[in-house]
Amino acid sequence: MKQIFFLFLLLSVCVSGNAQTPIDSIQKLDEVVLSDVKLKQYAPGYKIEVLKDSVLKTNGRSLTSLLAFNSNIYFKENGYGMVSSPSFRGTNASQTAVIWNGIPINSQLNGQADFNTISTSNYSDIAIRSGGGSVQYGSGAIGGSIHLNNNLQFTSHFDTNVRVGYGSYDTKNGSISSSYGGDRWSVILGIAYVDSENDYPYLGTSKKNVNGAYNNVDVNLNLGYFVTDNDVIKLYHQSFVGDRNLSGTISTPSQSHYKDRNHRSLLEWSHLAKNFNYQVKVAHLQENFKYFGTQTTENYSYGKVNTLIVKPTFNFRFTESIQLKTSVDYTKYTAEGTSFGSPSRSNVSATALLNHRLTKAFSYGVNLRKDFTSSFESPLVISVDTEYEVSKHYSIQLNGSRNYRVPTFNDLYWQPGGNLDLIPESSYQIDLGQKADFGFVQLKLNAYYITTEDLIVWTPNKGVWTPRNIAASESYGAEVELQSEYQFNSHYFKLNGHYSYTVSENSTTKKQLMYVPFHKANVSLAYSFKKMSMFFQYAFNGDVFTTEDNIKDRFSSLPSYDVSNIGLEYRILEKPQQQLSIAAKVNNLFDKAYQNVAFRPMPNRNFNIQIHYKF
Repeated sequence: MKQIFFLFLLLSVCVSGNAQTPIDSIQKLDEVVLSDVKLKQYAPGYKIEVLKDSVLKTNGRSLTSLLAFNSNIYFKENGYGMVSSPSFRGTNASQTAVIWNGIPINSQLNGQADFNTISTSNYSDIAIRSGGGSVQYGSGAIGGSIHLNNNLQFTSHFDTNVRVGYGSYDTKNGSISSSYGGDRWSVILGIAYVDSENDYPYLGTSKKNVNGAYNNVDVNLNLGYFVTDNDVIKLYHQSFVGDRNLSGTISTPSQSHYKDRNHRSLLEWSHLAKNFNYQVKVAHLQENFKYFGTQTTENYSYGKVNTLIVKPTFNFRFTESIQLKTSVDYTKYTAEGTSFGSPSRSNVSATALLNHRLTKAFSYGVNLRKDFTSSFESPLVISVDTEYEVSKHYSIQLNGSRNYRVPTFNDLYWQPGGNLDLIPESSYQIDLGQKADFGFVQLKLNAYYITTEDLIVWTPNKGVWTPRNIAASESYGAEVELQSEYQFNSHYFKLNGHYSYTVSENSTTKKQLMYVPFHKANVSLAYSFKKMSMFFQYAFNGDVFTTEDNIKDRFSSLPSYDVSNIGLEYRILEKPQQQLSIAAKVNNLFDKAYQNVAFRPMPNRNFNIQIHYKF
């Protein structure tokens, strides 16, 4: 009865309001172009960094390569191109949410997203939101969230980009993307393909990365159409089809093979007015994998999940300074797999987000969410954030939140070992940020504290590994982000830098968690002059422990390492309607041997050449 009353109260608020007043141009831009509006409008106290096209094209094709050199996130990669998982502010991979056009896409099987199965080629921008986000995005958004955005443009335009490339280890890649539209419609189509033998040598040994080949294709289709002046329908679709061998360790070779088939579709209808907007999203997500023990066998284990999401959202603008967004989401998960049978789960969530700009310099947000899940009780989560502009050059941000992560299907149903008595992980955090903007230099400083209880940990029990809520952790640290741009005549310089200090420890033992470096830093410097441009990238990762006892030896830890890349581009043709350029990039410029997962070496110095034609 309490659940029904809560939903009825929220819905009764949503149906009141005036939907016929004209919409202003700024609000229309946000609501139409962006599918994930709450990322921008309902987070005044959060640190958000947006990586746009100029950054995306100079980095690797995978999300791992992009973020490793352009964020404070640390990645644990089982060899290049293999499974890649993040550590965001000292949290684990299942505590980082990945959001596709406003929809969470983490696997319902293990709670994670493999960042090497996400291509950066077909997105308008990629945003990094630091701090807890469970109110806005649900389970798993504890350390932070990564947002993959396709932004539709309702202006008269027609652009096509074609890229082809070849590199070391017989790596071939190609992509084509087109964007065209008018005042009432917009279309974006993108296809990206990569194929690599990935047989790089292990520096300092006579061995190489055998069984490391991979290939994948990524397809994106995005459509938008104004049915009336105030009603727009949008369709987003993304498919990833990947085949890869899974390389072994330096001492233990592997013959296993893995197939990914991930499909995502989102249909969205929005009614836009000045003081009241409503939106209905219907999404279908399908994740599907097959694992083969050897390349020659026809026997495999598999897992697949179908997710249906129905999400009506109502946005009220009471005044120019007060906005309220409410939503009621219904999500249905159905799974099937070799090791966990055919489980299912239903979830209904109610969310309310309030944003108030009290004065020109001071704004705050108060956000609530309650989930009603068929499998267990989820906590009421809340977040409060604020921003104060001390001057036109300096502002302070503060946010605090309660967040959570629900057990996955593997945690609950894996045979043998699944545990139906698990409860959701619960986390509290606070984040203080400062921003300084002096025109050609922008600086961000953040300090945070995160405490997490009822951590789900797999431990042996009478010879069988099983998950239990037995651990707690504390993470705290500081982050620095620097951006600078300067132009003198035809000379253009751009500098980006990140540094993070992270302590993430078991609350009982006070030992640093595995694969969380105390120190991480990266710097990117770009320079352009007329038809020529170049860039240099540097990344440093401090030493990490690979076992829980925090012993510094070659069996229990990995030493720190740094990697540098350099790239050069020359624009052969540069006309208003046509552009042709050729680019070359050298990765691991100084040919350094390093590992970020024990006994899994990363590539030596390698090269890549790209040709880009835009018309």
